[in-house]
Amino acid sequence: MGTEQYQKGLTLIETMMIFALTGILATIAIPPAYQLYQDTQAREQVAEAVTLLDNVRVPVADFFSENGRWPTRAEFDTLVMDRSGKYVASLTPRPLASSGFQVTATFKNSAVSPELLNSGTGRTLVLATTDGLRWVCNDDTNPVSGVPGLTPGNVLPQHRPPSCK
Repeated sequence: MGTEQYQKGLTLIETMMIFALTGILATIAIPPAYQLYQDTQAREQVAEAVTLLDNVRVPVADFFSENGRWPTRAEFDTLVMDRSGKYVASLTPRPLASSGFQVTATFKNSAVSPELLNSGTGRTLVLATTDGLRWVCNDDTNPVSGVPGLTPGNVLPQHRPPSCK
């Protein structure tokens, strides 16, 4: 029998190479995965704003139908009970010069996805109408298909629901 020894386990260099490769793969994989997580979180939080805005449609349309004008802020506050949520700070009504009406959902400055902040303030999502029957979401100012004069929201397109893109 010779004096041959058989190697068991990994050498130090092989172990270091495994750690280096693992680190490189983690560096490549983690940022896209984290961005995907943030986008998903933002979309879920935007869903709250969409729900709050959807709850505005019927009472505002009924008010317009009965009174021939859009509600004032005080009247809006009596028509719409839920004007904030876990992620939404407020719903703000605004009659438009073009005889339309818009409601802006503003996200909170904290406890929301970083994707829903713009320079430290909450982004906005808008719902607007010219007749109370057809509502557009966010930024359609086209005179034919949209609501002229609305102030567009600034929630990023990838975080809006399909009806708001």
